[in-house]
Amino acid sequence: MKENAVLVMKNIHKSFPGVKALQGVDFKLREGEIHALMGENGAGKSTLIKVLTGVYGKDEGQIFLGTDSQEVTIRSPQDAQNMGISTVYQEITLCPNLSVAENMFIGRTKGIRQDWKMMARETTRILKSLDIPAEASQQLSTCSIAVQQMVAIARAVDMDCKVLILDEPTSSLDEQEVEKLFRLMRDLKKKGVGIIFVTHFLDQVYEVCDRITVLRDGSLVGEYEIADLPRVQLVSKMLGKELDDLSDIKGETKTKEKTSDVPVFETEQLASVAGIKPFDFYIKKGEVNGFTGLLGSGRSECVRAIYGADRVTQGKVKKNGKEIRIRKPLDAMKAGIAYLPEDRKNDGIIGDLSVRENIILALQVRKGFFKPFTRAEAEKFADDYIKLLDIKTASADTPIKSLSGGNQQKCILARWLLMNPEYLILDEPTRGIDVGTKVDIQKLVLKLASEGMSITFISSETDEMLRTCSRLVVMRDGKVVGELSGDDLTQSKIMSTIAGGESKNE
Repeated sequence: MKENAVLVMKNIHKSFPGVKALQGVDFKLREGEIHALMGENGAGKSTLIKVLTGVYGKDEGQIFLGTDSQEVTIRSPQDAQNMGISTVYQEITLCPNLSVAENMFIGRTKGIRQDWKMMARETTRILKSLDIPAEASQQLSTCSIAVQQMVAIARAVDMDCKVLILDEPTSSLDEQEVEKLFRLMRDLKKKGVGIIFVTHFLDQVYEVCDRITVLRDGSLVGEYEIADLPRVQLVSKMLGKELDDLSDIKGETKTKEKTSDVPVFETEQLASVAGIKPFDFYIKKGEVNGFTGLLGSGRSECVRAIYGADRVTQGKVKKNGKEIRIRKPLDAMKAGIAYLPEDRKNDGIIGDLSVRENIILALQVRKGFFKPFTRAEAEKFADDYIKLLDIKTASADTPIKSLSGGNQQKCILARWLLMNPEYLILDEPTRGIDVGTKVDIQKLVLKLASEGMSITFISSETDEMLRTCSRLVVMRDGKVVGELSGDDLTQSKIMSTIAGGESKNE
């Protein structure tokens, strides 16, 4: 691999109102290398990419391009493209109704008349040189997602690309398609293209990358050769816990839950269209368990499959040992399952409705909209839970969008508690809320479990999982890779399981 740097970013700062998104970040990309940019949600990866591609202007710092290290100012995505920086996003930004050749040349030809023969000839040459299984005249929509990704990459490379940014390009690909994409990446590497690979799949990083840069909370953690950074070390750097500090960390003593030996709900080889491999899962009465793993590991997708929010491709869901059919969320609600989603803004609250209307929404759906509650019933439901959860609101008539994030979260929790579910799924219930509210929700979870409710709790904060859960299912790359309980419920054990069972000394 060549040592010449084609991109150097020095001391990059970027702030938004109330948020320091990047704080003195350095990044270097060499000619002919595949460089992974890693970090959890909010680490600063997207902001750094947007500064590099001209979407955001930097507040401070320098950017140097080319092997001659020429300092540049990138004011727009067009500037970046003209300088040889191309980006292929997770969502394909080509036109599926046009041919492969038209997508290759769209926006690059001048004048009214088009030289279709030239476009077809050049597209065929490019596709052949990169070994992409597509025809120039083929409509893009008839190609697989992987081939569409490759066409997007081919377009970028043909535009004299020196720096290629691949932002989560494999998230919707199967294993065979990923291998095809990796072969293309390796071919481009041989041609001297520097590739920035943004992904949450650890296995893929170690399969195809040469170096890794890790960001956390907007700051640079470090830059590492792939051979010098075992997976367990990578996980610890992303999460901000050094291994030497983890051996003494234990979960706090939890309230003893009234669990039974018989599963209330269980799955057998359940898989979904969201990329979740077949998994077995169970939860007992009065148990708090959880799914854990890095961002994108599949922890949320597992519970979405159980709840019917994502289409299931195989497997069974059982309640008290008997199979039940859950094809949509309403089926799950009728079976006694409630689900607080990860994205409360898009999947949880209805901003223009009042606090009261948001709280009674699920119960009204289950009852049927042609059988509305009386005003007195609705007021009692809302007032009881506003008091129980200490929701800070001027009144029950206040639009929920006017509340703080923590109080919005409490309203959604009230919505599902009003359903009196047997099984409550909480996906990131404390994300983005203050410490006091987090503690309130954790205490409530343990209280509900002590009263017999079964709860699955998902959080990006490992400490929080250890405080609330008696059993953890560990996810990696859409697969269940382990289950931890008892003395194994430690951060170090979680991280080594996520990393693939590597020992601390590996």
